[in-house]
Amino acid sequence: MSLLADVANVIGFLILTVGFIIKNTIRLFIPEKYKMKSIAGEIALVTGGGGVLGRLVTLRLANLGAIVVIWDVNKAGIEETVKLVKSAGGICYGYVCDLCDREDIYKKAEQVKKEVGKVTILINNAGIGNGYRLLDTPDNLIIRTMEVNVMSHFWTTKAFLPSMIEDNRGHIVSIASMAGHIGVSHLVSYCTSKFAAIGFDEALHMELVAEGYNINSTVVCPFFIRSTGMFDNVSTRYLPRLTPNDVADRIISAIRCNEKVAIVPGYLCILLILKWAFPWECAGMLVRGLLLNKIHPSDSSSPPAKKEEEIIPTMLPKVPDTTVIHQQLTRRISSSERKP
Repeated sequence: MSLLADVANVIGFLILTVGFIIKNTIRLFIPEKYKMKSIAGEIALVTGGGGVLGRLVTLRLANLGAIVVIWDVNKAGIEETVKLVKSAGGICYGYVCDLCDREDIYKKAEQVKKEVGKVTILINNAGIGNGYRLLDTPDNLIIRTMEVNVMSHFWTTKAFLPSMIEDNRGHIVSIASMAGHIGVSHLVSYCTSKFAAIGFDEALHMELVAEGYNINSTVVCPFFIRSTGMFDNVSTRYLPRLTPNDVADRIISAIRCNEKVAIVPGYLCILLILKWAFPWECAGMLVRGLLLNKIHPSDSSSPPAKKEEEIIPTMLPKVPDTTVIHQQLTRRISSSERKP
């Protein structure tokens, strides 16, 4: 009887596998606009919302009707994002939050629940990196990288997942990197943190599915992004670095289409196949010879800024015209991308 049960399980697995393959193949031919869900009225929290990428994602979420909460240690950056969202006619709340401080994360999460409501979309966007060799990297910088890029994902998810489980709805997004799939010299701590972020998302997804919850998760893995202040000193050989606008658009489309994994640009999926299909020596030559010229230590490797006072969350009224502010923001990003 045990053997029959095992055979039945294998047959059932194969049938379901074929079904999933057919289902996903059909989805490939469905126009993206028909696969997108509405996020109007959702409460979305974006960590690192005071930075370039977080700001662009915040603006897009607000433009789609979401109520956005942003966390950052940079008070000036938060105020700038809030100002832009306000001018674009969105609703936004801003909080100074130190993602290296677990207790501060839990404290601000409770404050958000009381003052804004239940977060239904959590976007772990904040990240730091440096271009030092491992032996030249200060211990405190390695610790800080892991706390921001990995450990904060645990604390933010533990803070907001219970309410998602209570309502059996929600979406958790991890902004990782292609460096979380392929190791890169001079980025040991950064690659390690992004490998961990990808593993966190995959394991969390498996756990939620196993327990029967209808909560989505997405991990976004972009190539190096220019004009974010993190890897401006990374020199690529043949593949151009991505623009923040393109990555922000891809993040939003991945969320709205409930994608599990989003590689940016998509053709780099081939790189992951080649990594496992060819010897390890080939992967090393590929990274060194085709992708990167050199990596220099970045400005983000400086010691962490002193924790600042919390700003008061501000609800933003609608304004009639949003065209000018979007044009100003696009020009500002495009201008910074042209810097040598």
